[in-house]
Amino acid sequence: MIPIDVAFLIIIGVLLFELIIFIHEGAHCLSAKLFGVKVNEFALGMGPKLIKFKIGETLYSLRLFPIGGFCSMEGEDDSSDDERAFHKAAVWKRMIIVSAGAIMNIVLGFIMMLILLAPQQYFASNTIAVFTENATSSQQLQVGDEFLYVNGYRIITSMDLSFALSTAKSNSLDISVLRDGKQIDYVNVSLPTVKKDDGTEILQRDFKVEAIENNVPVLIQQTFLSTVSTVRMIWKSLIGLVTGQFSFNEVSGPIGMTSAVSQATASGLEHSFLDGLANLVYFMMIITVNLGVVNLLPLPALDGGRLIFLIVEAIRRKPIKAEHEAYVHAAGMVMFLIFMVVISIKDIIQLFI
Repeated sequence: MIPIDVAFLIIIGVLLFELIIFIHEGAHCLSAKLFGVKVNEFALGMGPKLIKFKIGETLYSLRLFPIGGFCSMEGEDDSSDDERAFHKAAVWKRMIIVSAGAIMNIVLGFIMMLILLAPQQYFASNTIAVFTENATSSQQLQVGDEFLYVNGYRIITSMDLSFALSTAKSNSLDISVLRDGKQIDYVNVSLPTVKKDDGTEILQRDFKVEAIENNVPVLIQQTFLSTVSTVRMIWKSLIGLVTGQFSFNEVSGPIGMTSAVSQATASGLEHSFLDGLANLVYFMMIITVNLGVVNLLPLPALDGGRLIFLIVEAIRRKPIKAEHEAYVHAAGMVMFLIFMVVISIKDIIQLFI
């Protein structure tokens, strides 16, 4: 029998995931209605309809499988003679409608980050407060140094510092710090390493950073900067995947993400229900920001791909033929589905290794 606290977190997790989808598709729907574009159906979930009702011209439905949703606009993917069809709206309006979902996902990530950070009494800075005994990095770095770059990666928050250190391929780092108002660059800064259970080595800090006391202005600042850091980390990870910095085995699909969420939530539950909930909200924050960032990539079948066609239309002052755009998005969707199948198979294999 599933424990009550675990059952509650499962329900909360499903609701939060549906909130992410609702925010994304709802932003498309609301912006379309604001610009006079006809919305035929707004659906939360996929598969058979569980609940449906109509308000005005739009059918609203809740579907069986909580794995997505859609906002169906008149003339979005085909031609239509309706004067309020999507393709007949001004190109700048269509740009806003297409990008609204991804933008609102990032806004939701900001709100989730605010909820996570609000209870904290202190925040970690990027300024060295003290070195541990026999610290190797103290041979070059000093107390009071503020991290600016690690291996070329700009350090804005403590999250950036953790990301840069965790993705470093060796314990010899190029580090830039701010000292007495001046930038000082060091090469081959050495940090100690520790071995994980799987045998891989990771860098270990041999210093502690200064604390920043929480108050309202600091909370807003840290929330904004942490959300920006999350977006930057996602972009950096995607670029690293393309350039070969990160391997295919480091990519996770829905199954791998679900496993990671489950492990993090279970780890939090070992301490308290609130810790488990905080870990769950953190992963949902990552998911919603990730959804927003990835959707803005200029790839076929994604919102970013559609945005590229609209930008081209704005420059040419005439649209690309609908059937040509449809072919591109269809090909992109096929490639995306194949990619997701491959990733899911990899995730399933890793579950049993």
